[in-house]
Amino acid sequence: MTGDQGTGALAVLELLAQEAPAARIEALLHEARRAGAADAELAELARAVELARTVQASAYRGRDREAALAALVDTAHDLTSPYDLDSLLRVIARRARRLLTFDMAYVSLRRTDGTSYVRTSEGDTTALNAGRELGEGPSLGSLAEERRAPVWSADYLDDDSVPHRPGIDAVVRAEGLRAIIAVPLRSGDTTLGALYGADRKVRHFTPDEIGVLLSLADLAALAIQQAALLERTREEVTELERFGSVTNTTLTRVRHLWDCHTRLARMVLDGARLSTLARAAADALDGVLQVRDPGGRPLTAADELPDLDEEAVTRAALQAHTGRSPVPLPGDVWVAPVTAGAEDLGVLVLRASAALTDEDVRLLELAAQSVAALLLIQRGTAAAEGPVRDELLQDLLDRPHHADLHVRERTRRLGIDLDVPHVVVVARPEGGELGKAVAWSSSYAYRCGGLKAVRRGCIVLLLPGSDASAVARKVSAELSPLLGHPVSTGAAGPARGAAGVAGVYEEAGRCLDALTALDGAGGTASLRELGFLGLLLSTDHDVDAFIASTIGPVLEYDETRMTDLTRTLDAYYESGGSPTHAAEALHVHPNTVSRRLERIAELLGEAWQKPAQALEIQMALRLRKARAALRAHRTP
Repeated sequence: MTGDQGTGALAVLELLAQEAPAARIEALLHEARRAGAADAELAELARAVELARTVQASAYRGRDREAALAALVDTAHDLTSPYDLDSLLRVIARRARRLLTFDMAYVSLRRTDGTSYVRTSEGDTTALNAGRELGEGPSLGSLAEERRAPVWSADYLDDDSVPHRPGIDAVVRAEGLRAIIAVPLRSGDTTLGALYGADRKVRHFTPDEIGVLLSLADLAALAIQQAALLERTREEVTELERFGSVTNTTLTRVRHLWDCHTRLARMVLDGARLSTLARAAADALDGVLQVRDPGGRPLTAADELPDLDEEAVTRAALQAHTGRSPVPLPGDVWVAPVTAGAEDLGVLVLRASAALTDEDVRLLELAAQSVAALLLIQRGTAAAEGPVRDELLQDLLDRPHHADLHVRERTRRLGIDLDVPHVVVVARPEGGELGKAVAWSSSYAYRCGGLKAVRRGCIVLLLPGSDASAVARKVSAELSPLLGHPVSTGAAGPARGAAGVAGVYEEAGRCLDALTALDGAGGTASLRELGFLGLLLSTDHDVDAFIASTIGPVLEYDETRMTDLTRTLDAYYESGGSPTHAAEALHVHPNTVSRRLERIAELLGEAWQKPAQALEIQMALRLRKARAALRAHRTP
């Protein structure tokens, strides 16, 4: 490349660094053509300009996503205020309109009889929409509620692929609307209504826009439930005061109850961790609190709960979800359901320091709702950040040579520190659809502070940790019960830094392949579990690590105490497992060999003579001897 060509490409880079508009970059190519640049120079510059367009487009998408996430966080804080339902719905519609620059936004609510109506509307120019009955039969909103997924049309009135109703179409014509999107207000397995966005021009909604609107709708559904709870609590207090049955002590308890609930709700939407929320709830209830997932596994705990009757807790959890209320157990233990609509998110297990009052039980219910809110927000945030996080892991897997500073900036924005050890787990569900596993993995990776991607029908997780086997077993233990069928996992690591992720991923994939070849589907395999097979599969063939993991305690014992356990172990295997013949080879008494073998059993475990471990011990001994022989003959 000539100096002028380099200068042209350098000019493109300088404009990119200055965040100059695309028109200025395009102008470089026009100027070069006017100046009569050579064809080769023009081709080089045209390629540089094309790459610059790609970089700018990627940067703009990243900024848009960051802005959307920031707006969602602001919205979450807004929704913590104690609104009545109408005020809350106006805030939701206004936020939707501003967040995605809609001309109009509105919310419909579903009644218990299945009919729906428009409760509030923002940006309308007529009085036809707010309060309108949506009637029966299919429509854009009813389709979104039924499918529990977004439904949209870029040009609604001219789109025959979506259902139409005369009354709704009349409002659309009167408002001059073209593009319309409806997303469900989901609460567990139920739907409260739908959130709509509309434009007065043709508009094709992007996946990012749809994802942001879905996250907003999930937050809105949760806030609607909280507003309904607030209204019920106010009505109860008002009713008690009206009949004169509230003493000062009762009012104090009610106020304390409400203060605790408000504090927990604020913690949820201020971004508190689940462990912090559990600790605050435990302090408010004066006890030890544990949060468990739907499978009964602890997600976090304020403290340990020893001597717990797990069978009784399992039965109480089922009863709590059936009755949708806390269930007491002997010993001042309570089990409270954590639910969102009809969806089971887990349970709270509380061991109180004293018998609970009615107000304490109500506070336990409110604490369970706060935990459910936090889990839903984490899920919504994971979904909103999902494309950004998935894209980052794809880059780490595909391009280990990727610019380190660029990766550091992206990981910093997502709160991920690749300087600490991370392992890679490749999980393959053995049956069923992958969709449910993918949804779970996004939430799980976000909760653990890691990343997720999907490749070749497998879920790839990059998670903090140094024990690949333990992390993989934890993934399998949580995902398998959720799917109802086994999950095979291959794991490798740890890796430090962005450059090591791709190599560790390749090793994890090879471990999963080896697990399949060995007819171990549904199990977990890492280099450590695979033993000498892991040594063969490893990219760096770390002989030292294999020897240390197999006979390291014996080597260390010999080194520190000047004993001959390693030589005894070698002689024992060379003699076909005969202590007598080993003693002859070592020129010691057979009792000496027997005592040494007892010490070896203490160091390596009682299973050291079983075939699988014995094979690896012999392999380690042979590798150690072969390496020593090769080093002895090494040319100086």
